[in-house]
Amino acid sequence: MDSLRGKTLFITGGSRGIGEAIAIRAAEDGANVVIAAKTARPHRVLPGTIHTAAEAVEAAGGRALPVVCDIRDDEQVAGAVARAVEVFGGIDILVNNASAIFLRGTLETPMKRYDLMSSVNVRGTFTTSQACLPVLLEAENPHILNLSPPLSMEPRWFAPHVAYTMSKFGMSMCVLGMAEEFRERGVAVNALWPRTIIQTAALAMVSEGIEASNCRSPRIMADAAHAVLTKRARECTGNFFTDEEVLAAEGVTDFDAYALVPGGELIPDFYL
Repeated sequence: MDSLRGKTLFITGGSRGIGEAIAIRAAEDGANVVIAAKTARPHRVLPGTIHTAAEAVEAAGGRALPVVCDIRDDEQVAGAVARAVEVFGGIDILVNNASAIFLRGTLETPMKRYDLMSSVNVRGTFTTSQACLPVLLEAENPHILNLSPPLSMEPRWFAPHVAYTMSKFGMSMCVLGMAEEFRERGVAVNALWPRTIIQTAALAMVSEGIEASNCRSPRIMADAAHAVLTKRARECTGNFFTDEEVLAAEGVTDFDAYALVPGGELIPDFYL
C-alpha cells in the first residue's frame, strides 16, 4: 500500500506544526482527516486553528473534520472519536501528536507545568489510544503513531529537563507496551522522531538561539509519517523510527529540500 486514499486519520494537536503537516500530506492522497485540537479561535501568539488546518486539508485534496478536543478531558476524547466514526465510518490511523513542552530543570519547573506535560504527553496519549483502539481493531490496516523519541536511560537526557523527558518517554513506553499488547490483533504501534530540529511556532516559544538555518521543515516528518502509515500493520510495529531513517529506506538520499536554509548547520534533536 502506497497511498492513504480513503483512509481516516485522527490527529491530536493537528491545528499547526508537525501535526498539520502530517494532515496535509495525507490529504494529498485523498484521505479523511480529523483535526482534534483545542484551538478553535486564534491563539494570542501561536498561529493556526482547527478550522485553518481543516481548510488546508481540503485545499490539498482531502476531507476534514475539525473537532475541539482537549485530550486531557476523557469525555471530549470519546466525543471526538464518536464524531469521527459518525462522519467517516471509522478510524484507520491515530497520530498522537499533541504535546506540551517546558525545558527547565527540577527547581525551575512549577508543578503546574509538570502536570500539564504529564496530562497531555503521557495521559493524553494513553486515553486517546484507549478510545480509538476499539475502532482501530475494526480497520483493515490500523496504525497508531506516537511522535516520541527512542527510549534511552542515559542521564544526559534527563538532567537538563527531568519532567519533560519523563513525559516524552512516557509516550514512548506506550509504544513499547501497546505494540506488543496488540501485535497479534494486527494494530501497528510505532514512534517517529526527528533527527534534527524542526521549526515550529511552539519551538520558537521555548528555545532561544535557534535560527531558521538550524532547522528543517515539518514536511520531513510528514513524509516520514506517510511512509510508516502506508506499511502493512502486521509487518511494521514496535519501532522507534527517525525521519531520516524512514526516508532513507524509501530511497531518499538528498535531504536538502527539507532544510529551511539549504546548507545550513542543522542542530540534532534531543534523545539522539
